[in-house]
Amino acid sequence: MQPIGSRPDPAPSRWAYRLERLMLTPLFRFGLRFVLPFALVAGMSLVWLMDQDRRDRLVMAYNDLRTEVATRPEFMVSAMAIDGASKGIAEDIREIMPIDFPISSFDLELDEIQARISELPAIARSAVRVKPGGILQILVTERDPVILWRTYDGLDLVDRQGYVTGPARARGLYPDLPLMAGDGADRAVKEALQLYAAAGPLRGRIRGLVRVGERRWDAVLDRDQRILLPETGAVQALERVIALSEAQDMLERDLLVVDMRLAARPTIRLAEAAAEDWWRISQMTLGKLQQ
Repeated sequence: MQPIGSRPDPAPSRWAYRLERLMLTPLFRFGLRFVLPFALVAGMSLVWLMDQDRRDRLVMAYNDLRTEVATRPEFMVSAMAIDGASKGIAEDIREIMPIDFPISSFDLELDEIQARISELPAIARSAVRVKPGGILQILVTERDPVILWRTYDGLDLVDRQGYVTGPARARGLYPDLPLMAGDGADRAVKEALQLYAAAGPLRGRIRGLVRVGERRWDAVLDRDQRILLPETGAVQALERVIALSEAQDMLERDLLVVDMRLAARPTIRLAEAAAEDWWRISQMTLGKLQQ
């Protein structure tokens, strides 16, 4: 039987007590289980990568592995297919995308290819993808030209939003498309189409619309007649001219200009021969009245 004074103290030491308290702390356990191993691995990796030869060997091994994977047959692209484009637009796409086939799909920047194709004026939308079988498929939607625009450089095809889709080689190739001219006409295509739609019985006589000062239209008819339209309410002014012409055969007479720029005071300008005849008849009438 041991004496009471020699029994060991069962209480833990101060350091053991502190360690047990730390182990009960969630943050300390997280650091011990995750942060410390990660720090050790990162430190050892950093020490290992400090050697230039080791880094070069690692980069070379990565490049070799990537090349081996990228050049596998299932990742190779051997042809390009362009769907939805006319012959001329397809040739333009192939010209701006000179890709040397076969090429690995890892080396194709599809977003960049799509962006470059979408920059073509005649392209409204495009999509690029790699199809099974090693085919680079390009899906395009062309802009539909609705009007011809005569500029100093020739004829251009323009769509409803005012985008120039390409040159027109000759007017006779597009007999169904209306014609416009003048600076800034491409920014007022919507109004030009509204004028053509409102032309009604004059549609067969309208040779084209001319944008004046980038702010208003002139309607040019056959027989060198011209209707000067206002900046605002051009469609209503043209409809008014048509109504007057149908009621009084105004445009069938020998006149050159119908000026509708001032809605409250429309005016006409007669041809020179018609003006001389009118002046002579007026003089004759005046002479008879004086007698």
